[in-house]
Amino acid sequence: MTKVLLVSAVALIDVDGRVLLAQRPEGKSLAGLWEFPGGKVEAGESPEAALVRELHEELGIETWNSCLAPLTFASHAYDDFHLLMPLFACRRWDGIPRGREGQVLKWVRAADLKNYPMPPADVPLIPILRDWL
Repeated sequence: MTKVLLVSAVALIDVDGRVLLAQRPEGKSLAGLWEFPGGKVEAGESPEAALVRELHEELGIETWNSCLAPLTFASHAYDDFHLLMPLFACRRWDGIPRGREGQVLKWVRAADLKNYPMPPADVPLIPILRDWL
């Protein structure tokens, strides 16, 4: 039986309508690929609570459940697990995002997201973001 992994992700959108991407650092699986910030949803945690926690840990910013709008989700079968990933949109946070875990960050226009190599689960999210923004 395939394990289902629940991961929450966010499209942080700045005042210019750009989306924040994070590059997976060396030593992690899928290193070098660009992704939307987020992470695993822990036991007893909601997808929104996981994002609030992950954004603080990974980027040093604070946001709130009320600022996370459900946008779409990804469902992708990897070799050893199935990823289910809700994607939220967020336009309000406190602080300036900084890669606290060695990841490079880049603000990207939605129309240019296709130019950044991403994990397979993230790729179908690009046209949805492009059309939504």
